[in-house]
Amino acid sequence: MDPLPYFHREAAAFEALLRREAGRPAPAVPTCPEWSVADLALHLGAVHRFVTAVVVHGLGAPPGDARLSLDHPGLGVPAEHDGWPEPDRAPNRGPLPAGMADWFAAGAAGLEEALGTADPGKPVWTWTSDTTVGFWKRIQTIETAVHRWDADNATGVPRPLAAELAADMIAQTFEVMAPARRAWRQAPPAAGERFRFRRTDGDGDWTVHFDGDEVRLTSGQGGEDSDVELAGTASDLALFLWQRVPADRLDVTGDRAVLDRYFDLVPPR
Repeated sequence: MDPLPYFHREAAAFEALLRREAGRPAPAVPTCPEWSVADLALHLGAVHRFVTAVVVHGLGAPPGDARLSLDHPGLGVPAEHDGWPEPDRAPNRGPLPAGMADWFAAGAAGLEEALGTADPGKPVWTWTSDTTVGFWKRIQTIETAVHRWDADNATGVPRPLAAELAADMIAQTFEVMAPARRAWRQAPPAAGERFRFRRTDGDGDWTVHFDGDEVRLTSGQGGEDSDVELAGTASDLALFLWQRVPADRLDVTGDRAVLDRYFDLVPPR
């Protein structure tokens, strides 16, 4: 799967939402309670510019000053930015600045161009063992899609994630995110818990085995020996794994006590 068309689609949807909401009080984001939609837009636009710098310059380490501040030269905010959200005062609930949509769109377009022209195998700094541009293409598409959903959810009824992208998000969770989150948060050793995630709107079956500090994923397996099974659309499964929707959105069978341990085993960021 090429993630870039999904990145383009999700970034365009986020931009359209910012244009629609411009001038209105920035809604709170229930799934990111520390932010309003304006704060969320500033965060995502800053991340896009940060990753663009890494990819374009082939950096082997993060840019020297990655602080999220409106006077940071890498953010490229307009000279006139009165009323923009102040990162140290989030959540900022004032009117959503009209100029944020243009600023966000420019950052997304720059990242899309950088990711589309660079060799996916080009070595660059990342926060995981996959130190390639391809890692950033995949994770930035995922992050943009999740935050588009967050913004949709804050302003109305959120549209589901694209099924193919959501299926890739499920695999990426256990290939990349779960081991990283366990290391970052010093999660407790696992006791052999097995979870099966079964997609109901297409092909997709993932069984993950937590054993000590190890996370092992198998795909396309029956999962008969799993402790608990969660079944749902690819979008709902992916959103559950990103703590956007509760397990009640899914069809759960098996040991609920094991399910209740999931976010102890994979702590939120």
